[in-house]
Amino acid sequence: MAVHLTPEELADAVGVKRVDIIATCIQLGVPVYQGRIDRTLFQAAVEGSRMDFDGVLEDHDPNWQLH
Repeated sequence: MAVHLTPEELADAVGVKRVDIIATCIQLGVPVYQGRIDRTLFQAAVEGSRMDFDGVLEDHDPNWQLH
């Protein structure tokens, strides 16, 4: 899988909505450069935030992993 994904591709990989990916990027300060997100940076920011990710993305599994 590519390292730099569009919000749509990342949302599909995670199993959430595109708007939730963008909102999470804004909240955690993950840059969206030329319409793409570094999936490893996104995952590290989510894991490093120590927040309940399920609270950010309601109705989704908080134990998701990017592959």
